[in-house]
Amino acid sequence: MSSVTDQLLPLFEVRRPEPSSHLSRVVADSSDRIAWLRARSRGITATDVAKLSTPRSVETAARDKWFGSRFSGNAFTDHGKEREPQIAAWVQDHYGIAPSSLLFHAESDHRHLATPDGLCETDAGELVLAEIKTTNKPWRSIPRNYLRQIWWQQYVLGAERTLFVWERHENFVPVGEPEYRWVPRDDNEINVLVNLATQLVTAIDVLARQHRPAYER
Repeated sequence: MSSVTDQLLPLFEVRRPEPSSHLSRVVADSSDRIAWLRARSRGITATDVAKLSTPRSVETAARDKWFGSRFSGNAFTDHGKEREPQIAAWVQDHYGIAPSSLLFHAESDHRHLATPDGLCETDAGELVLAEIKTTNKPWRSIPRNYLRQIWWQQYVLGAERTLFVWERHENFVPVGEPEYRWVPRDDNEINVLVNLATQLVTAIDVLARQHRPAYER
């Protein structure tokens, strides 16, 4: 008998890992926004995992996933969307990492999803990712929620490192060139995130059982 979570996430099933190219694991393209949003709603994304750090954060993320988040964007997110293509072009010019709009699933669990801002495969066969942000703060280190996002993307794609790039602005006017840091893969952190994602799926399953129609109970 299938669980409620299986009904919530019908397109993705847990499978044993099999060696495969990341291009064989494409789920959707954000250029088709409806299909992309639909696919994201049926899995656990890097955006979801970025919020996970405590049991309470898992419960909050589960409610957002099941009921939908009230946050639909603001002036800061609009600025980030506007600037991302320009920053992505800078990344490609300086580091050869091409922009990407593809949503991928992990080899080990098709519910685990990620859409990195950029990716490329080196001559040695290494997959390298890029993640782009804008901020009005002078960061001295990468915020922890963004590190979780990066590690999750590395896990989903099978990448060994990510170029994290951010552009600072003052009153939405860019200040200087983008700044960047290389972030290596951290399997210990990834294991923590996979465990939290499992807890998130369980919490969503509980909500689904509580709120499904009476005729289905």
